[in-house]
Order: sequence, then C-alpha cells, then structure tokens
Amino acid sequence: MIAVGDPVGVTLGEAAIGVLETADPSAKAAASHRAAAAWREGALSVAAGRRPPDRPARPERPELLLPKEMPKRKAGGSTAKRIALLHALAHIELNAIDLAWDLIARFGMPETPRAFFDDWVTVADEEALHFELLAARLGELGAAYGDLPAHDGLWQAAEETAEDLLARLAVVPLVLEARGLDVTPGMIAEMKRCDDSATAAVLERIYRDEIGHVAAGMRWFDAFARADGYEPKAKWQELVRRYFRGALKPPFNDAARQSALMPADFYLPIAS
Repeated sequence: MIAVGDPVGVTLGEAAIGVLETADPSAKAAASHRAAAAWREGALSVAAGRRPPDRPARPERPELLLPKEMPKRKAGGSTAKRIALLHALAHIELNAIDLAWDLIARFGMPETPRAFFDDWVTVADEEALHFELLAARLGELGAAYGDLPAHDGLWQAAEETAEDLLARLAVVPLVLEARGLDVTPGMIAEMKRCDDSATAAVLERIYRDEIGHVAAGMRWFDAFARADGYEPKAKWQELVRRYFRGALKPPFNDAARQSALMPADFYLPIAS
C-alpha cells in the first residue's frame, strides 16, 4: 500500500504525472513500479486530474540530438557496438515508460473502462522493467545509460497526438511498437551469433511483452474507433497517413503482428 507522503499520489492520474515529472531514469522506473502496484492494490482512485506536462522530465545525460545528427549504428558483435545498441534500446524504453503514463494521465477519465487502465498500467510497469534490464546489461558491459547521445525524436509522436486518443493509439503502439516486433528477432539472432546469450535473453523478454503491448493497442483502438462510429481499419490507415512522419517499411513480422491481433490487411495497403 502507499505510505503517507508517498509521491505516487492518491489518484491514478496523479501517480502517472508523478512518473512523468521524475527525471532520474532509475527513479522513474521505480516510480512506475510503485504506481502500478498501488493501482493493483486498489490504493488509487480514477479521477480526472490536472493536465500532464507537455514533455516528461529528463536527466542531464544523455545528450539529446536530432535524429539526423545521430551517428550511424553499425551491426556487429563488438562490445562497443552492443553497448550502442543497448543504449539506444534503453532510451526507447525510457520514453515508452512516459508514453504509457502520459496516455493514462492525458486520456483517462472516470467513465473510461477500468480494463483500459489495467492494460496501460501493465504496459507502463513492463516498460520500466525493460529499461532496468537493459540498464543492468549495459552495466555488465562496463557502460551506463547516459554515456552516449540519444535522439530526441521519440516524444514527437506524443506531442503530435496530444489532443487525439485514436491518433495516439494509432501511432504509438500500432506503428512504433509494432515496428519493434519486426526488428527485434533479427537483433536476438545477431546477439546469439555473437555468443551474447545474456543480451539475447533480455531482448527475448522485451519481444514477448511487446506483443502484448501491440495487442492492447489494437484492442482499444478497435473499441474506441467503433464507439465513435468509425470502421477501425480505414480509420487507422487515415490517422497513420496524417500523423506518422515516415513510412511503414517491410519486411514485416506478420506472425508476431497476427499474435498481437494486427492482421496484414491492416498495414500492407499503406506500406511503402
């Protein structure tokens, strides 16, 4: 249960904002776990609260660069290359913690189904674990999150969909996280070829969880689109064309996407 004075708050929205306003990465992950546990224990009520910050708090390091300024990361099994990969993934997972809590704080209302909150609290809790696993693996390789620059484009999707729940669901879980299903198996295979079973195991755990995250996105996009009178597939394709600055690029992991409730006819018609 929550102790008196715990910064996690007394409502789920305040708990979410508390995570967003935590700058230190390890403390952010810990706050995410505490908020998730408090929600499951019934210690947090659902109530409309204050608007979340436009941008989450961030530590002084890593240095954040524009995507075009980032050095190209080469494939391969050297320790330096594996550190670069793990650092990039840790940065993605840190942003994913905030994306999940921002979704709850920004779009959750008292009348929102409890199952919606259950799903996204689980996602936030798992993203925090993913960050911790990657940070720990970086430490085992003699590095730490913050040692390398990271790109500042990941929060752009949140900023551009801040006023539209369907757009947020369309782009974040159903484009960005779904892309992870396409590329992670190749990274796992590369780590195994390098005899780095420890990193492969971390990536395998993340991959399994991300299937569930995409499935949650599909489930709630479908529900909210239909509630608003839209045909989900056509609406998703319209929103991706409008809000996603990029292209849906094959190859796709059709089997994993299907496991995540995302059929190929959802994305293939608008793939490049």
